[in-house]
Amino acid sequence: MLQVKSIDIFTPLVDEPELMGEIAACNVTNDIFAMNVPEVSGMLVFLAVNKNTPMNIAEGILRGIKRFMEQKINSKVVGGHTIYNEWPLIGGEASGFVEKNNLIRKHGVKKGDKLILTKPIGLQPIMAAYRLQKDFPDMLEEYSSDELNKSIELAINLMTTSNQGVVKTIYTYNDFSFIHAMTDVTGFGLRGHLKEMLQNSGLSAIIETVPSIKFSKNLSEELGYAFDGCLCSETAGGMLLAIDPSKVEDFSNVLSSNGISNWTVGTIDNKEDELVRISDKVKQIEITEI
Repeated sequence: MLQVKSIDIFTPLVDEPELMGEIAACNVTNDIFAMNVPEVSGMLVFLAVNKNTPMNIAEGILRGIKRFMEQKINSKVVGGHTIYNEWPLIGGEASGFVEKNNLIRKHGVKKGDKLILTKPIGLQPIMAAYRLQKDFPDMLEEYSSDELNKSIELAINLMTTSNQGVVKTIYTYNDFSFIHAMTDVTGFGLRGHLKEMLQNSGLSAIIETVPSIKFSKNLSEELGYAFDGCLCSETAGGMLLAIDPSKVEDFSNVLSSNGISNWTVGTIDNKEDELVRISDKVKQIEITEI
């Protein structure tokens, strides 16, 4: 039996304290699930707030973390540490236990593997629009406010939806050796995390399909985010799995039957060592709900 630990801390994305707490807890614990750990044994919370921060905001963040841990992944907050800081920081450390033979690492891809992604990308430009709506709404005049709000709601829903369901799906198989590598997609974006999966493999990858939140591509073009290169940062993003091609359809169907959206987004090949390419004929899929 192995103990797995991970720590993650970042700055606020939304103004609603409890929602921000949920996002932080999801982001921290997804690092544990990304290694095929079935349960998170607990989370140590780290919170840094300005001395002038109203107490109800700090309390709201902690309530959100507690709610996510207890209600969404059946875990708990086991402690933590709070400091004063000029800029708020939220996160913590999570841990869990996994049988050594059940651990799935980010390395281990094989030629011909198909790549499955379980959440659409585009969170960075959508959350930039969340901020612009409040501070510089004139910059978003060309967008339907109702439609944009739906995309923002979807983004928040994605960031507060745990990847534990993917792990639970994996464990419905007696033999899941067909999953050769796995990671979650966060700060380095889809392309960056895929490149990590290729390290020391001698292999390359091509991204052939890009599922993205509605408006994220257009917003990226206007705001200067690297959407076309699949390098937009994500927060609490989906799981990226390299799967034997003979099992990809079955696994995709089982994920779907468990209520987990997923897309086959690419293929592992051997064009050039550790190269990630975007297909000239890449298929763009605009996502409005999951």
